[in-house]
Amino acid sequence: MLGFEQAWTTMTDRYTTWQIAGPGSLILHEMLYLLICLPGFVFQFIPYMQKYKIQKIPEGFDSQWRCFKLLMFNHFFIQAPLIFAIHIYTMVFDIGYDYQSMPTWYSLLLQLYACLILEDTWHYFLHRALHHKSVYKHVHKVHHNFQAPFGMVAECVHPVETVVLGVGFFIGPLLFCTHLILLWTWVGVRLLEVIDVHSGYNLKWNPLHLLPFYGGAEYHDFHHMNFHGNYAPTFTWWDRICGTHVPYQEHKKNKLANKQN
Repeated sequence: MLGFEQAWTTMTDRYTTWQIAGPGSLILHEMLYLLICLPGFVFQFIPYMQKYKIQKIPEGFDSQWRCFKLLMFNHFFIQAPLIFAIHIYTMVFDIGYDYQSMPTWYSLLLQLYACLILEDTWHYFLHRALHHKSVYKHVHKVHHNFQAPFGMVAECVHPVETVVLGVGFFIGPLLFCTHLILLWTWVGVRLLEVIDVHSGYNLKWNPLHLLPFYGGAEYHDFHHMNFHGNYAPTFTWWDRICGTHVPYQEHKKNKLANKQN
């Protein structure tokens, strides 16, 4: 931890809180997003990895380029102002920046898991609402233009959806954040999860499957393929409680029956 402590202390000594929370957070978000997307992008060129691909539909350059352009618009014209507002939030709520006031690693893990649960709940119900026929074709259809998703698709959505579903990201930090490290690690965890479920590859050895009730890529891929059911982004319990997992269960039964015949 000495290397991390030194790096963090150097950062807080060298840069202002505005530079860290504003430009620093934006740079962190962009770097993490592209790095986490990279393996899935490379997989399309590796024949061996195609056995893990859920829908046997090539990504295609045109589709990826269209997604990338919308993604960059969302990141720099919609998300960037919200990210820069993090500095105001940290000042108003007296959020710590110094290394000494960081939470312990185990309390940080608990907070991150709580953030996942809260965001998953918000996302489930608002995501279902976006599927209502009165708003679907105007907003959420943009995301569903990618029927066979790939990692970059995770935040390739209508600007309105970026804001509406993005509110869920801030619920956990608003409730119990005391240090910038929670915001930054929460960015990493959330991006890792949302890009994974959109990756289009069902990797059995994916460590995220160790999370209890984690849905994963195969679970969310069905939502893109079927358009209905499996609305939760991370966990499966809301779909089970509300019965929106039924189409997926029937799909799995039919797939198993066809394999046996």
